[in-house]
Amino acid sequence: MDLDFALVGIGGVVLIVAAAAFSHRLGVAAPLLLVLVGIGYSFIPGIPNIEVDPELILMGVLPLLLYAAAIQLPVVDFRRNFGSISALSVLLVIGSAFLTGFVLFVILEDLDLAAAIALGAVISPTDVVAATAIGKRLGLPPRLLAILEGEGLVNDATALVLLRSAIAAGALSVSGTFDIAGSIGDFAYSVVVALALGLIVGFVSVVIRRRLGQPILDTAISFAVPFIAYIPAEELHASGVIAVVASGIYSGHQSARLTPQSRIAERLNWRTLQFVLENGVFLLMGAQLSGIVTEIEQGDLAWHQAVALGVLLAGILMVLRFGFVWPLLFFVRRGEQRSARRAARATGSLRRSEQARNDVKQYQAEGLGWRGGIVLGWAGMRGVVTLAAAQSLPRETPYYEQLVLIAFTVAIVTLLVQGGTLPLVIRWTGIRGSDRIADRRELATLLDEMQEAGLATLDAPRLRLPDGSDIDPAVIERVRHDTLLASEVAWERAKHADADDGILQSPHQQYRELRREVLQVERDVLLDARARGAYPSRILQRAQSLLDLEEARLEQMSTGGRD
Repeated sequence: MDLDFALVGIGGVVLIVAAAAFSHRLGVAAPLLLVLVGIGYSFIPGIPNIEVDPELILMGVLPLLLYAAAIQLPVVDFRRNFGSISALSVLLVIGSAFLTGFVLFVILEDLDLAAAIALGAVISPTDVVAATAIGKRLGLPPRLLAILEGEGLVNDATALVLLRSAIAAGALSVSGTFDIAGSIGDFAYSVVVALALGLIVGFVSVVIRRRLGQPILDTAISFAVPFIAYIPAEELHASGVIAVVASGIYSGHQSARLTPQSRIAERLNWRTLQFVLENGVFLLMGAQLSGIVTEIEQGDLAWHQAVALGVLLAGILMVLRFGFVWPLLFFVRRGEQRSARRAARATGSLRRSEQARNDVKQYQAEGLGWRGGIVLGWAGMRGVVTLAAAQSLPRETPYYEQLVLIAFTVAIVTLLVQGGTLPLVIRWTGIRGSDRIADRRELATLLDEMQEAGLATLDAPRLRLPDGSDIDPAVIERVRHDTLLASEVAWERAKHADADDGILQSPHQQYRELRREVLQVERDVLLDARARGAYPSRILQRAQSLLDLEEARLEQMSTGGRD
């Protein structure tokens, strides 16, 4: 049996890679394809049933996924869209939980209100992995993606705190009442304590990682950070989710202080881990369907009735999200107008005044119009957290098996219906992402600003090496030339942004192509030397690293300004 599960695990990894490789050809996001594959697997006769402890997902997988997403979310984007993110991840989740919970309470006679609200909390948070995967592939505006990613990071915390409040103190099995005032206090406590703990963990981890200065040790520490933030927060009855998100956003914001090698290693390792976990949980979710259905005993609520209830609740959630998004857009526009007025009469520090003006500039450049509202309203898919949270309900809850199937149905329906049609919605609205030409001009302008400061260092009258010795003028001129190169390349690409990069025959393009040819010859010599055993392996590895770094630099120069 252990061998069977090992083979299933190996097959799962192969399926994840295959789905990611071929999903773009099929026009379907990999998470959606994997859910369908998992459902098909679950009904194959004779295959072992897959049962996963929900705590493994909530405590073992969720912190890693949240941290991986948080370190990639820029603080400035989160701050600029904090109002929209807060409304979607707190107000909408709470409203959805109470409305769907009340519907269940009315329909199911033996289900008390607290249990109904608990399930409402389970099905309320969105999982935007599929939405952002589709959005990035089809070129959604960066601001819309930032809102979706921020919502996905925070709304799990709201739902889990609300779920915990509903099942606390035996509410589900004893009184069946729901203490709203107590829940508000519990939520406030959870947020404040989790934020403080997450920021402390993020600060300490960055300090330690800066002092280590070794990519392997640095990355190893980063893998532990999500759990160092999550577990103590949960032990203090705060939100482990918010603690992880806070530590991740802080760590990502401070990553510029780490060594370049550490940043490259962290980015690659976390993206790989995120890819496997994100897609793996969708495959796992589909693979559990058969086991969930077989656990339902024929009684007051048959499995097909539970599925029908799930479809009904999924429809309610879709309508509610659309109804919430349009007033939200109105308040967002009002807020942007107030920000513009405040920026116009800003009298504070120069940094704060400039920040306010830049915020207004970005709001005007990336406004949320009706097209963005439609996409935001339709991107309300649920995911594996919904299923894991449903399975964490007390087993003595009335209709326990049916409630799990209802939650699963909501997740599957929203994933397949909304996720499957989201590309069509994006194309129908005609929404466009960032302007390629404008982005390249912005990059070139920023590089000019950086270059100006760098060249000022070379022009300093008392320029010396750290040991106080003079610098050869020829070396200074070489450094000056290399400093100017990045800005020149950026402006060259900005001027030819609408041209085919493959036929752009500028001097810098010719330089890159010729340098690649030289590197390929050098790599052939390296491989020949390795085959002949002419040099020690440690020397060969160092030479390989130098070639890799140079090729990575050339690739970055070639793809700069292209997402």
